[in-house]
Amino acid sequence: MPDPSAPARAARRILALAGSDRTAARKALERLEPEAQVALVCESPISLRAGLLGLVSHPEEVIPRMPPAELCFVVKAVGLSDAGWLLEHASAEQITTAIDLDAWSALVPDRGRIGAWLDALRDAGEETLLRAAHALDFELLALELRSRVSVIMSGRNEDVDLPSGALTLDGQFHVVPSKAGDDLEDVLTLLRVLFQHDYWFYHRLLQAVSADLEHELEEWALRWRNGRLQDLGFPQLEDAKRIYAWLSPERLAELPSEPHAIEVGEWPLPVWMPSLPVAGEGGELLFRSIAALREEERRPLLFAFLALANRLAVADGLPLGDVESLPQAIAKAEGTASRGLAYLAQKNGVEPTEVLRRATLERLFMVGSNIMTKETGR
Repeated sequence: MPDPSAPARAARRILALAGSDRTAARKALERLEPEAQVALVCESPISLRAGLLGLVSHPEEVIPRMPPAELCFVVKAVGLSDAGWLLEHASAEQITTAIDLDAWSALVPDRGRIGAWLDALRDAGEETLLRAAHALDFELLALELRSRVSVIMSGRNEDVDLPSGALTLDGQFHVVPSKAGDDLEDVLTLLRVLFQHDYWFYHRLLQAVSADLEHELEEWALRWRNGRLQDLGFPQLEDAKRIYAWLSPERLAELPSEPHAIEVGEWPLPVWMPSLPVAGEGGELLFRSIAALREEERRPLLFAFLALANRLAVADGLPLGDVESLPQAIAKAEGTASRGLAYLAQKNGVEPTEVLRRATLERLFMVGSNIMTKETGR
């Protein structure tokens, strides 16, 4: 079994070397292929990752290869106000996913977080800001601008009484700050970049801020986000909550008589594939039993387990943009599903590996959750 502490030790050696000889530390990283550099960064503690990325000679080859949630974690660890150098090399997909994970509160866009991300993207340069504007949902940008400004439209030769503080780039659209004292520097930078490089986007965006209905913008923004998160293995909230379904006593010990086909397939993981403890004798019953299966049975079960952990993270309302959330969901999914696995094996007189072949991991979690609820009375 690979030593999970080895990447952290390697990262600390390189960072220690950088303290005395930064050039040597860079060369040590350069000896690794870009994929290996990504692995070293993503398998190191979050506190070391920004330091390693700062030593990468060609960040444009490494940063876009990082799973999008991992980049989000690093950006948040550095602080959005200091993360422009990271976002400069981020792909459109990475930017969109990071904001999907971090800039929503329950089912509502968090305007403050969206603004903070746009500030960070502005600091990364106009090219990055333009790329992000094209990548993000149009409705989300309109909602963010609407929280900051009102828009007054006028003809070029039309006299319009404008309130104090109104600003314009083209003489047609005038933006007025919603709060006194807001200089709109970040908003004007975004609008200027769009005006210079994609006028029709600029035109449609300000029209939407001026005229579109708020609830329609929120509904479409949520719809687009839900679709992308489902592609990454995160179900919608009501679907996710099924794992806490109540099971009647007579159904609790039910076990199908035949093996089941694992329906969940593989998908592009938003996080680095975690080093799950599926080899060796330590850990909970679930992973010890998975380790005893044939190799061709283990991989689909690992993706099924990660799908269960994602479902649990959504059901429990864990902040998807926080680095601690997935390990927390994994630990709970492992412990609860292990309780269900032990119960079904004992009640049906079969080995745990046979239970894994005949019951889904979601079913194991439901059984374990019901047992724990009965024990605690909650």
